Amino acid sequence: MSSHRGRVATLDKEPAEVAAMFDGVARRYDVTNTVLSLGLDRRWRRRARQCLELEPGQRVLDLAAGTAVSTAELARSGARPVGCDFSLGMLRAGRGNRARRGLALVAGDATRLPFRDAAFDAVTISFGLRNVVDVPAALREMARVTRPGGRLVVCEFSRPVWAPLRVTYLNYLMRLLPWLARRVASNAQAYVYLAESIRAWPAQADLARTVAACGWTDVRFRNLTFGIVALHLAERPDPATDPAARV
Repeated sequence: MSSHRGRVATLDKEPAEVAAMFDGVARRYDVTNTVLSLGLDRRWRRRARQCLELEPGQRVLDLAAGTAVSTAELARSGARPVGCDFSLGMLRAGRGNRARRGLALVAGDATRLPFRDAAFDAVTISFGLRNVVDVPAALREMARVTRPGGRLVVCEFSRPVWAPLRVTYLNYLMRLLPWLARRVASNAQAYVYLAESIRAWPAQADLARTVAACGWTDVRFRNLTFGIVALHLAERPDPATDPAARV
């Protein structure tokens, strides 16, 4: 695919390194995700779409869209999704998929989104927030481009709530996941970074506090698959009904 094929990011999450790493895994990214998640990735994305409660014709931003699997899932609601990602290789892979060619896909940085204020009725990011170099900046940008009263859903790997499962899961991440990745991924070393980024990610309540501090209200979370994944839901404050949201 490119000279980026073997590049691996670090937990410093330098944007160019992360983008290059995803460029290198784009070709087999969808297949690898399905194998490593035992097919659960599709269910998690479906639940994220359902929690957005989209109506036909509404505009929704799918941030860190990657190969646009999540963007296509959002389109099933009848809404008008726009996929955005900073990896050109991932976007090319999405555009090259026959079933996703009609989707609107845009290159952009999560911390400096190329959209006007209040451009979307809702925004979502699936399995991408932990790869952003400045998470609060990205959450504030998502709030900026969402209309007052609009919705946010963050779908991200999280902390299993049952202690025995948590130990087993961490062992899977650091041992079995890289072993599986060597057999199905185009850059297995990238999945070592991904495992480390999941292990270093904050627990559900900690992330909820960060979301609430970045311009969102009514923040809550729902655990999926015993907390291996969590959906964080929130709303953009409406100045007409929330005095605290007025400038």
